[in-house]
Amino acid sequence: MEEIRNKVAESGLITLSLEDFYPAGKRLNLDIAPWLFEGLILREKDFRTHLKNHDWSQYQDSYVALNCSADAIIPQWAYMLLASYLEPYAQKVVFGSMEQLEAMLMEEALENLDFESYRDKRIIVKGCGAINMPPHAYVKMAMRLKPIVKSLLFGEACSTVPIYKQKSVAKK
Repeated sequence: MEEIRNKVAESGLITLSLEDFYPAGKRLNLDIAPWLFEGLILREKDFRTHLKNHDWSQYQDSYVALNCSADAIIPQWAYMLLASYLEPYAQKVVFGSMEQLEAMLMEEALENLDFESYRDKRIIVKGCGAINMPPHAYVKMAMRLKPIVKSLLFGEACSTVPIYKQKSVAKK
């Protein structure tokens, strides 16, 4: 009887899942449109009243996307004021959509990661998982890995898409 071999394990391929670097924590969207007068105008006095009466504790230890879904001109100071109310509670506050929040969180997580252990290795970046990763995370991963790895693939060990392969130096 022939011995069963795990060719994937023998290949030296290292599989990286972006989920392993995903910052844990609740994500919340704070849309200020309901706080605008007639859905269009930010009146400072009314706005400050909304801020004062809002339950900020719901943002405790959360990542918050701050935005306005109404087609209104919001003065810059309003977002600064909102950030000052959120600061004691939220882990991070960004101006933008939930998608932009996810992209920024992954950007920071990957920027702070030490990639040196992957030098001259064959890497597969896993493509599927329980968490829908922002495309920006895959872009960032490619930018960080390409200069140091021997090869970079996307997918699963049984079905990969080649992204990059280091050129061999011809010996004389």
